[in-house]
Amino acid sequence: MTIVEVTRVLIADDQQPFREGLLALFQSVSDIEVVGEATTGADAVTLAEALQPDVVLMDFKMPGMNGIEATDKILTASPHIGVIVLTMFDDDDTLFAALRAGARGYVLKGALKAEVLRAIRAVTSGEAIFGPAIARRLIQHFADLSATLPRQAFPELTTREREVLTLIAQHLTNPEIAEQLSLSPKTVRNIASSIFTKLQVIDRAQAIIRARKAGLG
Repeated sequence: MTIVEVTRVLIADDQQPFREGLLALFQSVSDIEVVGEATTGADAVTLAEALQPDVVLMDFKMPGMNGIEATDKILTASPHIGVIVLTMFDDDDTLFAALRAGARGYVLKGALKAEVLRAIRAVTSGEAIFGPAIARRLIQHFADLSATLPRQAFPELTTREREVLTLIAQHLTNPEIAEQLSLSPKTVRNIASSIFTKLQVIDRAQAIIRARKAGLG
């Protein structure tokens, strides 16, 4: 006979019809058991401490302490509990506040029942999970963030060449650079020559001008 491992869930939501809907959903499966219901953030913290569920389904907006504050307090006391924020709010502020608090899932209340079940099972397995709409938002956010990051100056240079160029831009001589980087003067001369070739400059003065314009030195 196959033994089904049961995930113990605490529901934290102040809307009774919504809680009842979740209860009906979980009663239809054999691997999820509801061990408690909380209607406020403070109750969620207290019950999580007492019951030690595997997963907390956490609403964001509840009387008194909100779901993000409750998540932070729960995970501070019991970091092994997986918190899934289940909310109507899909704005970036709420999403990233939940992530900072340590939530391992973020699912919108309009999600399909199968999506809620999948989120619980994924978090129980140690994964982090987000509904499809939230996942697309996260991907777009980090794509936009990457696009706004400044490009590294002189990507054609190696890390060592960039180090030497930075010191050249500070008007250090080759012997001074050699001493600072624990290199031989000959090695520094060779690196400087490679820099001048890659930057297509004819002398040290032009290299300094290029470096300064790029913010080095």
